[in-house]
Amino acid sequence: MEEEKKMPEKLQVEEKVIEMLKTVYDPEIPVNVYDLGLIYKIDLADDYALSVDMTLTAPNCPAADFIVEDVRQKLESIEQVRSVEVNLVFEPEWDKDMMTEEAKMELGFL
Repeated sequence: MEEEKKMPEKLQVEEKVIEMLKTVYDPEIPVNVYDLGLIYKIDLADDYALSVDMTLTAPNCPAADFIVEDVRQKLESIEQVRSVEVNLVFEPEWDKDMMTEEAKMELGFL
């Protein structure tokens, strides 16, 4: 019974994680990191430890530290999340096909 109660709550927390990621922007691009396709993995453990794998549009992105720290701070602000680990990865390499349709339209790719 306890497990059944936990699953909807965990799903709600995962939805909050996505909502929060949609508030993080690369200062040079008017689209959030989630819709840009920069978030590769969101892993919320049963103890509410959160691990996120993300990339950047370019490995030498001048705003890298700012973006990663913004992601970390915003995810840490979610009440139920116990801890946050943000992993910066570059495999697979990001390309514009990873963006949502909305992001492609916003940036004029459609």
